[in-house]
Amino acid sequence: MHNINEHFRNWIITKRREFHRIPELSFAEFKTQEKILEILKELGLKGRPIANTGVAVNIEGNSPGSTIALRADMDGLEVTEEVTSMNREYISKHPGFMHACGHDAHMAMVLGAARLLIQQRENFRGSVRLIFQPGEEQPPGGAIEVIKEGGLEGVDAIVGLHVFSNIDSGEIKFRAGPFMATSNIMTIKLTGKGGHHLSPHLCIDPISMASRFIGQIQADIEKRVPEDRFIMGFGKVAGGSQFNRTPDEVEIMGSFRTFDNKDTAIIEDTIRHTLNGIMEEYEGETFSGLPVYELEILHGYPVLVNDPVFSRQAVAVLKKHFPVVSEDIEPFFGAEDFAHYLDEIPGVYMGLGTRNVEKGIIEGNHSNRFDIDEDILVRGTEMLTTIVLDYLDQPDKYVP
Repeated sequence: MHNINEHFRNWIITKRREFHRIPELSFAEFKTQEKILEILKELGLKGRPIANTGVAVNIEGNSPGSTIALRADMDGLEVTEEVTSMNREYISKHPGFMHACGHDAHMAMVLGAARLLIQQRENFRGSVRLIFQPGEEQPPGGAIEVIKEGGLEGVDAIVGLHVFSNIDSGEIKFRAGPFMATSNIMTIKLTGKGGHHLSPHLCIDPISMASRFIGQIQADIEKRVPEDRFIMGFGKVAGGSQFNRTPDEVEIMGSFRTFDNKDTAIIEDTIRHTLNGIMEEYEGETFSGLPVYELEILHGYPVLVNDPVFSRQAVAVLKKHFPVVSEDIEPFFGAEDFAHYLDEIPGVYMGLGTRNVEKGIIEGNHSNRFDIDEDILVRGTEMLTTIVLDYLDQPDKYVP
């Protein structure tokens, strides 16, 4: 389909492994940025920094036309990589950090697409903007900064992809409309009245209030929002320091995700209503003004909504060239700041399967044993290139 041979395959695998060795935290991707600029220079492109540690560059075709962007995220995770039978050659050289979510593969595939597009630049009109974006893993995310600094100026559409560990290797899956969720972080501080366990009547126990809230909130929400439309979990409960003393405060941290802003608002309202009820239950006449709570909800990435027209045409062209393409995957509770781009311009975000039981590629994203089936690097590169060339040839079919 494209000019791909064994040399190209080895090149893209090498690039992915180079990135895998140097994972960096969100907004600190300095070595990764340097590596991208170096590879782009080898390809004859002069990249420019964007969003501090990101990179943007254009590939110009043979004449003016539409512009489509390809985006790759750059950051790794604070995870200590475990040695496996596969990763010995390319395991992280940065102790305590790891590319445990496939962003190394995303960068390699966009660079692979760049290499193919450069070879064909005399055959297409318009241009392709490559965006290597920092900080996808850390809200508020790097996409906002890219947009603020003009990363989408002159861009008519955008495409992104993510490797999915729960989809078989090489399969392409996505859906039109809402595809990924909004994530929201909640921090709750419960203040009671501390004291000795000998005198519980002189205390208002915030640990008891916290456990009541955690045990009750899911059921309270399900009375108003169907259980398949949200998820909620708690990641931190902290309070107290002594075994025989009721503490004054307890802090709870958790998150919830939805596919709809109305559901988000209902869940927020339910959290407040449940907390108010618990305050009433625990209040007495002895301690004026207690108990009390403080609630902070940080809204993370918005719902990721694939443009229906763009998605329909992308499915049609991909089905002509690839064996397994599905556009009816269920909405996925992951959250992605690619959603910010799709709030600005039409485009699509797709999942590319990497699960391969025979090769032992079975670990989930964010696992310390996560790896990819490197055969998908060529598939992802071809997938991106196919959509870009079809879009530049007939943009009106994608963006009427």
